Amino acid sequence: MSIANHSWDLSIPEAIALQKELRTQIQLTPLDKEIRYVAGTDISFNKFSDTVYAGIVVLDLTTLQEVARSMVVTETHFPYVPGLLSFREIPALLQAWEQLTFKPDLLIVDGHGIAHPRRLGIATHLGLALDMPTIGCGKSRLTGTYTLPDNEPGSTSPLWDRQDQIGIVLRSKRNTLPLFISPGHKITFAESVTIVQKCITKYRLPETTRKVHDAVNALRIAHKDPASPS
Repeated sequence: MSIANHSWDLSIPEAIALQKELRTQIQLTPLDKEIRYVAGTDISFNKFSDTVYAGIVVLDLTTLQEVARSMVVTETHFPYVPGLLSFREIPALLQAWEQLTFKPDLLIVDGHGIAHPRRLGIATHLGLALDMPTIGCGKSRLTGTYTLPDNEPGSTSPLWDRQDQIGIVLRSKRNTLPLFISPGHKITFAESVTIVQKCITKYRLPETTRKVHDAVNALRIAHKDPASPS
């Protein structure tokens, strides 16, 4: 099945079956061009609401200055199910992508790539949907085992699922929790870590993630959600 043709209106068993099918399309191949512009993607929700606040913020990788952004408010009807968040969140991100006036070379997604029980985290699913390089940058582990990296910025350790490496655990700052980096699509493990490190300044999170996180939360706070508590 082509990713471009699949429906997002699926039952939970259908979504799991689709993940297993799409897994065969993942390409963990070296980047085929220089990356000049990177973007962060993120989603925000109010509790108990199906209103989605989605955003993409594009940065110049050299300066980390913002060059474009796209924000949308929409609705989702797919339930919150761990391991299936891409079905709940990607349709909104695709709307934001369509409205984005300046397209980046690569996306750093707030979530996981192949570091997922079925290897199809949101970064991988979005990379397949857009046919472009993506990286998963998770704030916590979804699956896998690892040894904590040394307490020095830039220290790493592999994230394993049995004998398969599924990610890299990165210490971005001393005395902070590590990040969980995994390739999404059309990029290698080493390139994923290198790109994320280029986006890290004085904060634990890369600027791509930090700036889009702030943007979607500001959008959510400013928008009156009828389902949110008064």
